[in-house]
Amino acid sequence: MIIKHFTDNDLYKFSIMLAIQKLYPKAAVRYKFINRGGRKFPEGFAEALRSEIADMAELKLSKEEKQFIEKRCYFFDPVFIDFLEGYRYNPDEVRIKQEAGNLEILVEGYWYRTVLWEVPLMSIISELFFKMTGAFPVEVESKALMKAKALNVLNADYSDFGTRRRFSFDVQDKVVETLKIHSGGNFKGTSNMYLAMKHDLTPIGTMPHEWFMYHGAMYGYRAANAKALDAWIEVFQGSLGISLTDTYTTDSFFASFGLKHAKLFDGVRCDSGDPINFTDKIVKFYRDKRIDPASKTVVFSDSLNLDKVKQIKEHVAGRVHDTYGIGTFLTNDAGVSPLNMVIKLTHVKSSIEENDYLAAVKLSDIEGKNTGNEREIEICKLTLGLRK
Repeated sequence: MIIKHFTDNDLYKFSIMLAIQKLYPKAAVRYKFINRGGRKFPEGFAEALRSEIADMAELKLSKEEKQFIEKRCYFFDPVFIDFLEGYRYNPDEVRIKQEAGNLEILVEGYWYRTVLWEVPLMSIISELFFKMTGAFPVEVESKALMKAKALNVLNADYSDFGTRRRFSFDVQDKVVETLKIHSGGNFKGTSNMYLAMKHDLTPIGTMPHEWFMYHGAMYGYRAANAKALDAWIEVFQGSLGISLTDTYTTDSFFASFGLKHAKLFDGVRCDSGDPINFTDKIVKFYRDKRIDPASKTVVFSDSLNLDKVKQIKEHVAGRVHDTYGIGTFLTNDAGVSPLNMVIKLTHVKSSIEENDYLAAVKLSDIEGKNTGNEREIEICKLTLGLRK
């Protein structure tokens, strides 16, 4: 069994779960597995994956996990924590198909329930793939030690964001342990709730793209950013105050990120595009709003490695508080080529009783990384006046 703990998942999946329950408890959605790298899966992979998913029905929140959430996740109310205690994964929400080496996965159901599937599903797919192809991790601890020392030299604040595409749970566990021991105050925590508990770290997370995607599909693309931000504020009242910017491109985001939002949110996350240009844009944006950029945080999280962190940090030069969410480079630098995959929201409806779904799409600050129905992507671009 690959997923052995209920909280072996990322914080942001639980935080959006709470937001969905409070504001959109009847909403239904579909998610789709997207194999961006085109990797072929070995024979029998679908059967093995179904078995792992079936085992997840037995997972439940332990007493220790509940106590950790009560202590460290102050933004979760008691009702939600009690709900988590009673939550059980339903494998019927996941449909899997394999033809030759091609894998198809669809997740469908109430949004407040299915939202938890994304991260553990990807973790299982990654670990199972390397297990079935006979791969073994190499130099995990020594590489993590080297990175911890290098990031200390850069004086870079950073967190582990690597649950989804890790080589394995054991590899991520060893990496997090090594970083905690050797990084001092620069290592700020991990997105993985269970590992945060195990290693006494801060669970780290921001809002996800799907939050904006739902609002875009339901309320229109011009209103999506502002509606999503206002809804987040309504739920969390200022906690979890880092916003993604690139769901419908960063330029579109800044056009709707007004003074109220700029002051209420602690900062933003750069998850695609050129981080150098992004830095200059966000510094200018805050200055134009008469906000000191140094009082705000930018989380850089797009395919980071040591060279990229060094380049970004030198360019930031203290103008904003920069921190780095580092994923696959930490948890799957194990002598293999990591899987290039995502699981994305594709359709939404406000109530499960409705007949027709609305298409949900995501643009990007990188050309070619848009996801969703092509016709709907073009509608989104036209609505927002985007050329690319």
